[in-house]
Amino acid sequence: MKNNNKKVIKLDLTDCKYLGEIHERIKEAFDFPEWYGRNWDAFWDSLWSHMEANRVEIVGESKVPKVLRDEINIMNRLLDDMKKECSKYKDPEDHFEYEIID
Repeated sequence: MKNNNKKVIKLDLTDCKYLGEIHERIKEAFDFPEWYGRNWDAFWDSLWSHMEANRVEIVGESKVPKVLRDEINIMNRLLDDMKKECSKYKDPEDHFEYEIID
């Protein structure tokens, strides 16, 4: 069945200075449960179990301090992995994508 109600998540990382802030913004934007573990393993698990969006738009990524660049790369790699996995298992109408908008 075709899904005409595609949900978009907007993740704004502008002014994040700590990894904890990034995970808090993720929790809020993705509407993850209160018990979200605020780490990359929990992010991956929550993408599969709680995310209902077809698209994620990331704003402010280039503004994150260089000290957190490795963490941002991990997040992007996990989103890439999600995109690949969804293309294997989900109906093409329910594909997943993300875009970095800066």
